[in-house]
Amino acid sequence: MTYNPFQKFSWKLAHGRSLELGPRGVLMAIVNVTPDSFSDGGRFIDAVAAVAQGMRCLEEGALILDIGGESTRPDAAPVSAEEEQARILPVIAALARDTDALISVDTYRASTAQLAVDAGAHIVNDVHGLQREPDIATVAAKSGAGICVMHTGRGREKLADVIADQFHFLDRSLEIAAAAGVERDRIILDPGFGFAKDTDENLELMARFAELHRFELPFLVGTSRKRFVGAVSGREAADRDMATAATTALLRVAGASIFRVHDVANSKDALAMADAMLHARAR
Repeated sequence: MTYNPFQKFSWKLAHGRSLELGPRGVLMAIVNVTPDSFSDGGRFIDAVAAVAQGMRCLEEGALILDIGGESTRPDAAPVSAEEEQARILPVIAALARDTDALISVDTYRASTAQLAVDAGAHIVNDVHGLQREPDIATVAAKSGAGICVMHTGRGREKLADVIADQFHFLDRSLEIAAAAGVERDRIILDPGFGFAKDTDENLELMARFAELHRFELPFLVGTSRKRFVGAVSGREAADRDMATAATTALLRVAGASIFRVHDVANSKDALAMADAMLHARAR
């Protein structure tokens, strides 16, 4: 039977939570507790401001808040684990205490992931696909956290074909997850738009997105305000939300499940239209 990305998938998460994916798209809001993220660095570096931003995103329709304490842009200055944790743990604890939101921690560090789950996070979102600190998979397995495994081309030689490289990298990540004991219903994948991919590669990845369903797992996508969106739209980072919403609609129709965005309101409308069309097509 051919895999159907719109069928129900119960994504199991930490603290006894779960999230149904498939029939309707889900929005994950970006909350960067950093001074140097590419489009909103410094706006929410204060914990109070970050919590308030998380609350606004929930009101606008996000179901997941993704909290990060280290910028992932290519030229970002690295931070220590201690600094990353000092930035994000108070935010996670406050949001876990004061809301019913699903909370994701954007980190590649096993120690940060463990402390974040202890503070109330439900999901670990690793932009290095478990391959920088493989112990992060053990943290997910032991805590029961959901895990998002992202493809990246950074720091290695990529295969020429964009889809072949997705399987080359993510198959290894899934092997790490399986060896650590992560259950398959706790895993989703991310093709890593913008991570060591030029505009043509990103657009080809969008065009051929359906080929990724051979993994038979749900996909999160993060195109929000990325450089290739700017290359197509001709707009600077802060003005790319409408173009981002277009990618949300296009990738939802192609079978993506979760959409990681800065601007929740515009992508919520785009997602509603895409889901309405998909439901009409299914009737």
